[in-house]
Amino acid sequence: MLYPNNSIDKLGFTEVKELIKAHCLSIMGQQMVDKIQVMSNFDLIKKFLNQAAEFKNILQNDAALPIHHFFDIKSLANKAKLEGAFLTEDEFFQVLSSLTTVFAVIAYFNQREGQYPNLEALFEHLPIEKAIVKKIEQVIDAKGKIKPNASRELADITAGIAKAEQDARRKIDQIFKSASSNGWTADGSLTVRDGRLCIPLLAENKRKLKGFIHDESASGQTVYMEPEEVFTLNNLIRDLEFERRREIVKILTALTNELRPYVPLLLSYHSLLTKLDFVRAKALFAIDIEADMPQVVNEPSLKLTNARHPLLLLNFKKEGKTVVPLNLKIDEGTRVVVVSGPNAGGKSVCMKTVGLLQIMAQSGLLIPADEASEVGVFKQFFVDIGDDQSIESDLSTYSAHLSKMKTFVEQANGRSMILIDEFGTGTDPQFGGPIAEAVLESLNIKKVRGMVTTHYSNLKIFAGNTEGIENASMLFNNVEMQPLYILEIGKPGSSYAFEIAQKIGLPKQVLELAKNKISAGQKSVDTLLVGLEREKKEILDTRVKLERQQKHVNMLLSENEKLKSYLDENKKELIRKAKDEAKNIILNANKLVENTISEIKSSNADKETTRKLRDNLSRELEKNVVKPPVQKRAPEDDSEINIGDWVKLTDSETTGQVMEIAKDNIIIAIGDLRTVAKRKRVQKVSKSSIPKDIRRSFTSATNDFAGFNPEIDVRGMRTEDAIAAIERLFDRALMMGYGNLKILHGKGDGILRKMIRQYLKKYDQVDRLEDEHADRGGDGITYVYLK
Repeated sequence: MLYPNNSIDKLGFTEVKELIKAHCLSIMGQQMVDKIQVMSNFDLIKKFLNQAAEFKNILQNDAALPIHHFFDIKSLANKAKLEGAFLTEDEFFQVLSSLTTVFAVIAYFNQREGQYPNLEALFEHLPIEKAIVKKIEQVIDAKGKIKPNASRELADITAGIAKAEQDARRKIDQIFKSASSNGWTADGSLTVRDGRLCIPLLAENKRKLKGFIHDESASGQTVYMEPEEVFTLNNLIRDLEFERRREIVKILTALTNELRPYVPLLLSYHSLLTKLDFVRAKALFAIDIEADMPQVVNEPSLKLTNARHPLLLLNFKKEGKTVVPLNLKIDEGTRVVVVSGPNAGGKSVCMKTVGLLQIMAQSGLLIPADEASEVGVFKQFFVDIGDDQSIESDLSTYSAHLSKMKTFVEQANGRSMILIDEFGTGTDPQFGGPIAEAVLESLNIKKVRGMVTTHYSNLKIFAGNTEGIENASMLFNNVEMQPLYILEIGKPGSSYAFEIAQKIGLPKQVLELAKNKISAGQKSVDTLLVGLEREKKEILDTRVKLERQQKHVNMLLSENEKLKSYLDENKKELIRKAKDEAKNIILNANKLVENTISEIKSSNADKETTRKLRDNLSRELEKNVVKPPVQKRAPEDDSEINIGDWVKLTDSETTGQVMEIAKDNIIIAIGDLRTVAKRKRVQKVSKSSIPKDIRRSFTSATNDFAGFNPEIDVRGMRTEDAIAAIERLFDRALMMGYGNLKILHGKGDGILRKMIRQYLKKYDQVDRLEDEHADRGGDGITYVYLK
């Protein structure tokens, strides 16, 4: 139930329906749009929303649905149902085209069985009767005309007409040629008069030929004659054409009689086409307004996340502007939201957005809000927007409002939604405010849901002190004196009457006089609200700043963990390589010694030869054996060891820098490696005793790891440049052991995304590729996960 009847106009739902009708392909679809009604059946609402969501998915992500022809089969079927009636050639062609579309659509969904269950339900158990198509195709050709051989009689008649036309043409050509040679004809050629082919003769020669004169020129000097011999042949042609028409009617009547038993099936096909056109129009409109399917709950509640007014969204799109999204929750705890704030601050638009989106959802339409939004089911809608004063009923503006309030209080209940704009206005505020408060209290007792807008302070105070009613305000920048169009739940808002008056240039003395006339209590309340709003904005800005800083800290911690993990893995790899290298050195040394001994034996221990072989052996061993660098003994330091100090291991000359201290264990960075040693095994040394090249290499490696960013933005780059940049990042990520990369390439036509993914798939180190979440960039961002 909608009260009053013009509520849908006030909320903009009529305009929404007109925009949907513009997407319909047929009059039948438009008629269905006109019949859209607000439903209260939970299952029906969910079914219609799912149908629109599935069709939207087809339009955006699947092959085009083969919808080409939409004709009014219902009227044709009703005509065919009458005994003795017959469909014309054009009408049979419309039936044929529509059936072709129906069968193509059914085949489309059969190929995707189970993928679009709610749309498949539209033609569930609907048979594909191709016998109808075959019968029509035997008579009607691809251009919608009856075939010349639709029957043997028609074929004979058609052949007779063709032969008679040839004979008539041949005969008139002969006569025209003879008359021209005798100089009887006027300038020109054969012409048609009254549907007959005639010869143009000079008026003075009209008696030299026998025939029927059909016309003459304006000057009377030329007459147009049909020769006698041709006249008989043309009469024969006309008789045959009448006979052909009778045969066509006979054929069409017989075909209509064959079609008559299928009339109920044709009506079902008509219903399917109409519903498809209707759902398609809803899906196209949903794409226009960037709508999604919300969660549907079977209770009178509402939770909107990033909701926008659809009509405002379309208007702003044309102007290149964006709509400030609305976030709101109405449930058992917060039943009625009382919105206050400055004029032109967006209160009414906010309320209309809530009402319109709820009505759209309960009418089976997708809404411009996040998928996480929830819409419930309300049985009744009571709307009071605008001035409804009536001259006929002798009602003033306030009387009209009171009349509505009477109906609201009497008929509303816990499953009703109320929407009241400028609650209580139209009369003396001293009396209008208390009456509005009493009405609001009565509605709250009945647990009504909804939203009201007001400037009255007593309603703001009442909302703040009453369970089930919540204050809200439209934020306002009181520095620049500009509305922000953001709904803030939890506190009332100031009307900013004096601030707005000052901005538009009202004289200062007038403002001062006005301020002196308001009560001290009212002045202090308004000042308090302004101050609260200023503080709220400061807190909001601070919170945003802290969230940004926390995000940065989390990123640094994550990078540090990845760096530590990489260094641990790298340490093991270097030790393994060192062991392999040592093993190779030992093997080579053993072979060299064995060869030397063998050669000494073969030379019978000749002294000179033996000396040369020993010298060669010494040189080769010096090449392959790595000697530890000779370092000066660093002065010992027995003071306490802290993070960042340089230390050496007491049982070797190895030095490093302290990274962490855990009880008796000390984690030491030795170049790119990390090692753990007991406190008693290390000795502190001075930083000056450490060679500069060792300190420099340690700092360089650390900076290199810390400065690495696993994200890259290649939007706007050429494909070759983008792939080259990604390749460099990919190489560094593999070297540093990073587990994933983030590539921002944008959506566009999808070419850059496709080329990047093809390039990355050729690497064995790539485990998988994924799109970012739809809310954070979708397929405009690719995550690369490495093995």
